[in-house]
Amino acid sequence: MLKIDFLFWNECPSHPKAWERLHEVLDRQNIQAEIRRIEVTTEEEAEQHRFPGSPTIRIDGRDIDPGGTEHQRFGLSCRIYHDATGRGIPVPTEELIQNALEKNKKTR
Repeated sequence: MLKIDFLFWNECPSHPKAWERLHEVLDRQNIQAEIRRIEVTTEEEAEQHRFPGSPTIRIDGRDIDPGGTEHQRFGLSCRIYHDATGRGIPVPTEELIQNALEKNKKTR
């Protein structure tokens, strides 16, 4: 079964929308997955989880936006994603989640 880790810092206001969006994409694609919701509460946990910010979604251990973590420090912060135009946004787009799911299917 597909394993998804949803990591978040509770102080970041973006994680509820990202959680909702993840479920919408999974439901629309009729994908069953085991989802672990992991709250990161300390800088030590952020380092341990290699947490580049909230929200972070990993599918079978792979970040849905690996390019977005290249220059990130690990820590308690809100994460920035980018839309198709390159504009910074606080929640991953549906397309980003869908593309990550499709890439995962090809590598299984």
